[in-house]
Amino acid sequence: MSNWLSKTASEQICALKERTISASELLEQTISRCETLSVRINPFALTLFDRARAAAQKADKLLKKGKGGSLCGLPVSVKDSQWLAGVRCANGSPTLEDFVPQETCTAIQQLEDAGAIIFAKTTCPEFCLSGTNNSPLYGPTLNPWDVAKTPGGSSGGAAASIAAGAGSLSLGGDGGGSIRIPAAFCGIVGFKPTHGAVTRRPGFTTWDSLVAYGPMCRSVADARLMFSIIANAENTFDLKNLKPTHTRKVIISEDLGFAPVDSTVRFIFRDVVEKISSSAFTTVAGNPGLPSSVVTWATIATEDMWQHKGNPDSDLYKDPGVIGKYAEEFIAFGSSFSHPELQDAQSHRTAIYDAYIELFQRHRSNILITPTLGCEAFDHTELFPQTIADTEITYPWLDWAGFLYDANLVGMPSCCIPMGLGESGLPVSLQILGAPGTDLEVLDVAEKIEEIIQWQYPVAPEYDDRSDFIPMATPQNAKTATYANFSTTG
Repeated sequence: MSNWLSKTASEQICALKERTISASELLEQTISRCETLSVRINPFALTLFDRARAAAQKADKLLKKGKGGSLCGLPVSVKDSQWLAGVRCANGSPTLEDFVPQETCTAIQQLEDAGAIIFAKTTCPEFCLSGTNNSPLYGPTLNPWDVAKTPGGSSGGAAASIAAGAGSLSLGGDGGGSIRIPAAFCGIVGFKPTHGAVTRRPGFTTWDSLVAYGPMCRSVADARLMFSIIANAENTFDLKNLKPTHTRKVIISEDLGFAPVDSTVRFIFRDVVEKISSSAFTTVAGNPGLPSSVVTWATIATEDMWQHKGNPDSDLYKDPGVIGKYAEEFIAFGSSFSHPELQDAQSHRTAIYDAYIELFQRHRSNILITPTLGCEAFDHTELFPQTIADTEITYPWLDWAGFLYDANLVGMPSCCIPMGLGESGLPVSLQILGAPGTDLEVLDVAEKIEEIIQWQYPVAPEYDDRSDFIPMATPQNAKTATYANFSTTG
């Protein structure tokens, strides 16, 4: 029997429907991989194997009759911060170790209604407050490409498990890059939809204006499939009326005019831009003309957490005395802002929105393409990279993910896809941003670029079972290449 663990979700679903493999067989392969990974990279907050086995048996009966939903029999994981009725939801924190919600969030229910088999909840840092993945409750999750490195966070367990072959589809959450950071560091696809396009409730009430739930997977086609299931067509825009477009013109910026980017990332990004310019799209250099939005994002995000801590009815804090040091400092920072500073942050958020809308209108394109991050994955014992290019990452803002915050502040859809291997042989990633409501257009563009890049690694090489697998080489000239002039203004 062929090993299906490195296949995309779409390939696995096709095999299930054709009865090439049964739901129970696919699940058992997944469970076996999970048991290995739990020791090596620690991607799971908890496993639900008995529950999953019962669901797989039901799925096999449906599949045998040619029935079942679009995900029937597919093993899928969800995040430790997301509510599943009757299952512990600690959100990475000892303060919620005994919290068991009695409701299931709508997105998970939609997945199960489509036949998905929920087999595990993936790790996240405490309250999802970090771009890395070290929880005081579960310990560190490691990157399957290099266990000395972080997988990124906060949906780090999801990315690590997919990159190591334990499930091909996972539901992530993104309030400040938490889908896109780990997807980038682990070499998978991550899609943050337009804010509100996927229903987050029932669930924790923090960061309501920032967080979007979305797919983490191995292909853009998988992201499109999952999004079609969990999208909320009753939102302010009607996704049912959106159709994939034939986008020809895209806006390009390799640094948004401010972001530090390692030379190897610039080299690979420019190579991809050259390829898509010659084969698929008309490209124009441009950016919204803004500085980093890290101060605006951090002011809003930390103050929101502080307000929840101060609320005695909060569903977040059961025992504030045992909150981990990093989460406590993050939350306390939110108490330091004055009312005028909070007002300024909200005003600047509006200005950021206006600047992006003007950018898209000026260039008559809904799509902006950037790197996802300016660096490869760093050591898992660190909370942030010490430097990117020649820029030192300093307190208090720790601005190392500057490409990502605007999508949360504006509510834009964003899809990140792997674009190559950096100097250390680790994945680097491309981000496709779109105007709010252009989710299907973003996915359409991402899929076209994915076809051009031809990424070779559905899972990290160590976990790939293909006998004919030949890894692509890390670019040797990334540090020394002389670049042609590439303007990012205008």
